[in-house]
Amino acid sequence: MAQEIFVEDKKYPKLLKEALEKIPQKSLGPKKLYYKGKFNEDIFENCLAVVGSRHLTSYGRRVTEQLVSQIAGAGITIVSGFMYGGDEAAHKATVQVGGRTIAVMPCGINIVHPEYQTDLYDEIQRKNGLILSEYEGDFLPTNYTFVQRDRIVAGLSKAVLVTEAAIKSGSLITASYAKKFGRKIFALPGPITSEVSKGTNKLIKEGAEVVTSAEDILEFFKVSGTLRRPTLQDIATSDVATTLEQDIIDQLKREPMGVDDIARTLVIPASKLGTTLTLMQLKGFINQESGKYYVN
Repeated sequence: MAQEIFVEDKKYPKLLKEALEKIPQKSLGPKKLYYKGKFNEDIFENCLAVVGSRHLTSYGRRVTEQLVSQIAGAGITIVSGFMYGGDEAAHKATVQVGGRTIAVMPCGINIVHPEYQTDLYDEIQRKNGLILSEYEGDFLPTNYTFVQRDRIVAGLSKAVLVTEAAIKSGSLITASYAKKFGRKIFALPGPITSEVSKGTNKLIKEGAEVVTSAEDILEFFKVSGTLRRPTLQDIATSDVATTLEQDIIDQLKREPMGVDDIARTLVIPASKLGTTLTLMQLKGFINQESGKYYVN
């Protein structure tokens, strides 16, 4: 059951309250928040907003999952807007490592939007996260409520990470609010040929800090990672990886490849690679998407 908290309440998120003071309250709000989940004040102490394109590329999803799993694993709360694509990837990566995440909804607190993400909506609450909205009950999402949501995502957070964004993107709206609030902006560089990297590359040109590893962000929060996945160097020097596995990793570090490309590069029959690639996936060394393998 949803509960509510007023701006006058001592438990109202401090950073969001400060943001209210930087922009006229008439345009910013909200005076009241509705929430579901366990409301602990410490969940708001170190928040990072992670936003990205709804049309997230495989590159964007991989990097979002990799960065967020390490950042959330170090105790940073991940804030996002619950939409499919970048938001959904950030929320999922957080709950998978047992981290806490805040989903700011563009609709009434009782509505799951998108509706097919009901499992994620429930899991966020089970994993000590929060569902937040400034709208009560079954208020339906509209164009303006998405923008209203973006200002809360930025207002709750000490910094914003934009993973992928087109030039006209809601993620850039969140970044613009972050700039108004005096928050740190991080951006993931991407190919200049990608439409969903044009927005992030633009942010970098305008002064956003380039992110190449989770440490870039953890350093800002002055915390060190306590939970991380094996790095490429860990894998390459581990006696768990066979010689063939190390050769495959070396090739995939350069670029994702299909099984035929790997076989041709290593001069090995493709029929002999199947078992090795499957075992490498089970070990967590590599993953597969759209017929190509890549390192985690």
